[in-house]
Amino acid sequence: MINHPVRVYRSEENLAREDQLAHKIAVVAADPVEVTAEVTEMIINRIIDNASVAIASLNRGPIVAARAQALSHAPSTGGKGASVFGITEKVSPEWAAWANGVAVRELDYHDTFLAAEYSHPGDNIPPILAVAQHTGASGQDLIRGIATGYEIQVDLVKAICLHKHKIDHVAHLGPSASAGIGTLLGLDVETIFQAVGQGLHTTTATRQSRKGEISTWKAHAPAFAGKMAVEAADRAMRGQTSPVPIYEGEDGVIAWMLDGPDAAYTVPLPEAGEAKRAILDTYTKEHSAEYQAQAWIDLARKLHREHPETTDAKNVASVLIKTSHHTHYVIGSGANDPQKYDPTASRETLDHSIPYIFTVALQDGSWHHVDSYSPERAGRADTVQLWNKVTTEEDAEWTRRYHSLDISEKAFGGTVVITLNDGTVITDEIAVADAHPLGARPFAREQYINKFRTLAAGLVEADEIDRFISAAENLEKLGAGELDALNITAAPGVIDLAAAPQGLF
Repeated sequence: MINHPVRVYRSEENLAREDQLAHKIAVVAADPVEVTAEVTEMIINRIIDNASVAIASLNRGPIVAARAQALSHAPSTGGKGASVFGITEKVSPEWAAWANGVAVRELDYHDTFLAAEYSHPGDNIPPILAVAQHTGASGQDLIRGIATGYEIQVDLVKAICLHKHKIDHVAHLGPSASAGIGTLLGLDVETIFQAVGQGLHTTTATRQSRKGEISTWKAHAPAFAGKMAVEAADRAMRGQTSPVPIYEGEDGVIAWMLDGPDAAYTVPLPEAGEAKRAILDTYTKEHSAEYQAQAWIDLARKLHREHPETTDAKNVASVLIKTSHHTHYVIGSGANDPQKYDPTASRETLDHSIPYIFTVALQDGSWHHVDSYSPERAGRADTVQLWNKVTTEEDAEWTRRYHSLDISEKAFGGTVVITLNDGTVITDEIAVADAHPLGARPFAREQYINKFRTLAAGLVEADEIDRFISAAENLEKLGAGELDALNITAAPGVIDLAAAPQGLF
């Protein structure tokens, strides 16, 4: 890896194009380096993972609306169109990226990478796959494109913090998906450079979508970034240019949205000929909740088994969760969001409330992507009573481990101190989720397939489940024009297209 210094330049300094971060990203994307077998295996895992959570979301409101919008846009003339999860109709690729992006993101149940910033790098797959299907690309082409998307997003996330300035994390997704599409299509460096710049410029937005009363836009935000990436690539291929320099300019993203004119970052990127391996640093979710909640669900289940007395609010005086800065201030009591303790809050809000999630997992000894968020479950009197006894605080060591770039010590958990009314103090801790590569039960192909089968049960017929798994596992051998095999058709009667809400299109 090469560490590239990035700072703001005054206009009169005239930063050379090849020295701009967007250009360096484009050079990496255009590098025809082969994808390793280990990375290919993980890409297949994540394609299966995305399909799992998308299928489980087929009849949720945001997906129904996004799918209806997509169906209003027939395949464009440049290709044969792209597939939408659950149905057989084809649509224009940017709208397939939109609909599938919403489906993948809705349940907060796919992969994650956390460093200086946070991200769900699996969000790269819907736009890259949509373009691949539309253009008749092969499985090998898709693998190369996805490897780039993951690499660029992870490298940006390691180096540039967005949330400190209340910029949403999809600002790293626009450039990464644009770069991945460039790799997929074999575009030249200049064209990818322009697409990356537009991908960034059109996807910067505030984090209010993840604050307070969290709305359905949370699922739409990465889908919008993916859609913008497809459109950015199209414009760049037609010779249209982007703001330059987009990162380093004195009126650019860094100067006015991030650390300002005196900012200095170091962005790691692969050198020429170096394999793109960043996907191997990412991790998926066993539970449908914000990633910082994964380890806490696992610890709560353990405490449920070992200390059942802690599940009864009448026995508990307080529950203190000592954790990282991010967990405390974003999904903990440090956010100062009263909605995080509101039993009538939206699902989107509850899955960003560690006090709620820890309480329910502690009482139930389990977690379910639907039942654990139901109004009946959230409003249970004994749950509300215990929930209001749960607080969080930042712990310097857990914050340090959260930000560590050493994967062997990087942690997303913390220490819990439960004080009972009789004075007994129960203390336990967890560093990473059980499903994490360094966890108690790391996810491998078997677990990804089981997750897909579990979430698709009752929504997809058995033969179709088997067909999709076979196609995904055979991705390397899928020829040009055969990537439609990665779509999944819902069982008859599962989707009622006529019931979709009406809009403008």
